[in-house]
Amino acid sequence: MAQNEPGITARPWGTAPDGRPITLYTLRNRHGLQADIMDFGGVVVRLLTPDREGRPGDIVLGHDQAGPYFDPGTSPYFGALIGRYGNRIAGGSFTLDEKTYRLARNNGPNALHGGERGFHLRLWQGRPLTAEDGPALELSYLSPDGEEGYPGTLLVRVTYTLTQGDALRIDYEATTDAPTVLNLTNHTYWNLSGDARRDILGHELTVQADHITPVDETLIPTGELLAVGGTPFDFRQGTAVGARVNQDDEQLGFAGGYDHNFVLRGGEGLKAAATLHDPASGRRVEVFTTQPGMQVYSGNFLDGSIVGKGGRRYGHRWAVCLETQHFPDSPHWPGFPSTVLRPGERFTSRTVYAFSAD
Repeated sequence: MAQNEPGITARPWGTAPDGRPITLYTLRNRHGLQADIMDFGGVVVRLLTPDREGRPGDIVLGHDQAGPYFDPGTSPYFGALIGRYGNRIAGGSFTLDEKTYRLARNNGPNALHGGERGFHLRLWQGRPLTAEDGPALELSYLSPDGEEGYPGTLLVRVTYTLTQGDALRIDYEATTDAPTVLNLTNHTYWNLSGDARRDILGHELTVQADHITPVDETLIPTGELLAVGGTPFDFRQGTAVGARVNQDDEQLGFAGGYDHNFVLRGGEGLKAAATLHDPASGRRVEVFTTQPGMQVYSGNFLDGSIVGKGGRRYGHRWAVCLETQHFPDSPHWPGFPSTVLRPGERFTSRTVYAFSAD
């Protein structure tokens, strides 16, 4: 396949900390969109889409080499697959079928994003696919019983497809041989300016949600649902990310900005979740998902210390994350949608990021 032809190619991209080779896969569709994905962490390294003038630009944060992705200080989950449990679990423990499991407390008193070596720091097995609607990459990982404290041997498959309709589709599936909890997501940092030219405070965000799950000072849900009306969390109409992010609000104060789970409307099928639009470049990404929630994170902890692609420093609020998910800390809240997976069951979910420009 020629370099710029539609399809999928692979090339070596360094070595993992244990010495195994890392592969970078490049997916291109017939309209010239390009997604670079590495098998270490399942990371979306680069995503090229055109602006309103047709000029391609990279719309995700990350690095030009594999090495920085190994260090949480230089790669705070940039573009990565997250598991076994995305988001937080209170106290670093949960009880399932009357047995308590202890997890790493890697976020203050809580467990975050699968632990100290979650799925974002694992080497996945890649398999290029030729799908009817676009080039695809299947990534699989076998998580052994007890890894990071979670029960059950878990087989996970995640398939990225760059569709001919200009969307990145992510299909997740998992099975287990013992009861466990599971919350899979992708942690891409979006900046639609192209090559991270500016912060995302002017990006306009719409979220199809009437409620959030409010949190305490350690960012653990209180178990309540908070109506977004009359609060800084009302994105039911397109609103600049920066319009209210600095308001005097207890929830914003706990997180230093937005870092909250939005309760999506629309039931269990594939539904519209959000739209992110950059008026300056014209780029737009529409999010669709089968998941019940979506974490909106406004890059509050980016501070200019991380040097990313092209030598650019990623400053405060230089990206926004739109992490489709089950709710944080669901194992402690029976009223939340269940994250329990049992033998004989198959977990599946789909999230679609559709790209355009105006």
